[in-house]
This record gives sequence, structure tokens and C-alpha cells, in this order.
Amino acid sequence: MPHDDHSHSLLPSDPALRVKALETLLVEKGLVDPAALDEIIDTYSHKIGPQNGAKVVAKAWVDPDFRAALFSDATSAVRDLGYYGRQGEHMVAVENSATTHNLIVCTLCSCYPWPLLGIPPGWYKSDAYRARAVREPRAVLSEFGTTLAPETKIRVWDSTAEIRYLVIPERPPGTDGWSEEQLAGIVTRDAMIGTKLVEAPA
Repeated sequence: MPHDDHSHSLLPSDPALRVKALETLLVEKGLVDPAALDEIIDTYSHKIGPQNGAKVVAKAWVDPDFRAALFSDATSAVRDLGYYGRQGEHMVAVENSATTHNLIVCTLCSCYPWPLLGIPPGWYKSDAYRARAVREPRAVLSEFGTTLAPETKIRVWDSTAEIRYLVIPERPPGTDGWSEEQLAGIVTRDAMIGTKLVEAPA
């Protein structure tokens, strides 16, 4: 088939429409089983997602032995909880504190711990986030509504194919006596990337 330099212009400009067009083409050519594709999407939407990472954070908050194991070898610690697989290799946990805040980015593409956080959000993959999180992390955080004390140190971690990070946020006050399940319920995906804090309960 002759190469057409203008063929890109026939594709929809919206990324979601382009993905749908590609999916339709692959299904029509018999290269993708739509049922298998639906199963993958359902798995990452409902079975693999931020709820897994939230359970890890909650356990780290209440279980000192697990916490020690997590910071010693996060890959093994989360595997022992059943969270492992593609995009979840070589995990490292980093801890927020009163003096240090951690922020995760992938400057080259969008490396992300799928088994713990599910599918990465669109903004995480954007050129703007990937560039600005490194250059001006405090400004980026403020755009997420996260304001830190001027003296708080911000550490930016660059995920790669060889290493992926999970932020263990600070446990908010007012949660003494809470169960792991209750604690997991207040941990958000953005808090585990570092763009948000975990809010104290009302």
C-alpha cells in the first residue's frame, strides 16, 4: 500500500476517539477478541486499581512489621498481599512526613504501578505534568490544591521501566482506632502519586 503522509489527518483528533477507531479496526481484522478486551478493561477498572494501593497504605499505617518489610523490599511486601504482575515489578515505597513530601512522575513516558494504582490518569501521561513536576513541583502541587509549608522539602521520583514508586502518605489525625478497611477508604490514587494529601475525616 502506498505511503500517504496525510493519512494521520483522517484519524479523529480526540485521543479517546482515536483509541476507539484503532480498537474497531483491530476487531474487524480479527486481531483482537472484543470479549478478551472487555475483560482486560473490566479487570483494570474494578479488580486492579487504587483500592489495592490504598490497602497497602492502610496496612503500613497499622502494622509495624509490614511497614518495615515494605520499606525494606516493597516488591516482595506487596507480592505477599497478592499484588504483582506486569508494570508492578521493582517497587519502591517512599514515605511522606511532616518535613518531606514525595511526588512521582515518569519523565520519559508513563511508567506507573498498575497492580497497585490501576490505569494511569490522563494528566500523569501529559507532557505538561512530566516536564513541570520536575522543574516546578511546588507549583504543580498547588494546581492540585495541595499547599505545603515553605520549609517542607519536596522530593521528585522519576519512575522508569526498572523501578516504580508508591507514596505512603501521612496518616491524618483523627483516625486512631480505625480499621484497615476504614483507613483504606480515605486513601486516594492521587495521594499515592503525591499530588494530594490524605484528608482528615470530617
